[in-house]
Amino acid sequence: MSMKILVVGAFALACASETPKSGETQNGAEALSADGQTLAARSDAPQTTTVEAPAKVTVLFFGTSLTAGLGLDPGDAFPNMVARTAAASSLPITAINAGLSGETSAGALRRIEWTLGRGPPVDIIVLETGGNDALRALDADSLAANLSGIVSRIRKAQPSARIILAVMEAPPNLGARYTSRFREAYAEVARREKLTLLPFLLDGVAGRADLNQADGVHPNMQGERIVAENVWRALRPVVEEVYAIRSRG
Repeated sequence: MSMKILVVGAFALACASETPKSGETQNGAEALSADGQTLAARSDAPQTTTVEAPAKVTVLFFGTSLTAGLGLDPGDAFPNMVARTAAASSLPITAINAGLSGETSAGALRRIEWTLGRGPPVDIIVLETGGNDALRALDADSLAANLSGIVSRIRKAQPSARIILAVMEAPPNLGARYTSRFREAYAEVARREKLTLLPFLLDGVAGRADLNQADGVHPNMQGERIVAENVWRALRPVVEEVYAIRSRG
């Protein structure tokens, strides 16, 4: 899962007995011009303005232990890395990390309404689920149904939220037919629901011992940086779109 920039001028008088010059104020007195008019009454007087900065785009990262950053300092989980990259790119976001270790897509379906109900409205949701389905060799058709159910519940609760669906891959030892159907479940849901598809979340990281922790599943710090890059590549255009719409009023 508004800021106002206020420009305030402060001027201290060196001597309280000094007579104010034209256009100055003293002790809250109304500023006068040489012709006796108040500056506020003159059309050519400088106007005090309040500049409204756009509110940060709020992104909910909803997923499993991969989103939670299992084994890493919480501040180094990829949602926080992405937030730092976004800020450095002048596209600041408020990142809400709603990762839950061990959750399957069925669990995510049950949890999504509770999560959305407890937090602020969000602009974008990055949905990462299914990895634990694959580790348990759960049915890929059920995965597709659960993903569609999650999307439906998001749209019912927060219709304006944009959804990015992160693809997960099944281990190759489960066979070519299963891995193919598992991968297709994401593409199928993304096409039908018109979602932004984030290609394999662990692209460039999965299967590499030097980029993963001892369990071989969860990225280490070096691997997490790559994951954050993968996510930001898909997320950035959506964040830019939200800001562009806001700037048009």
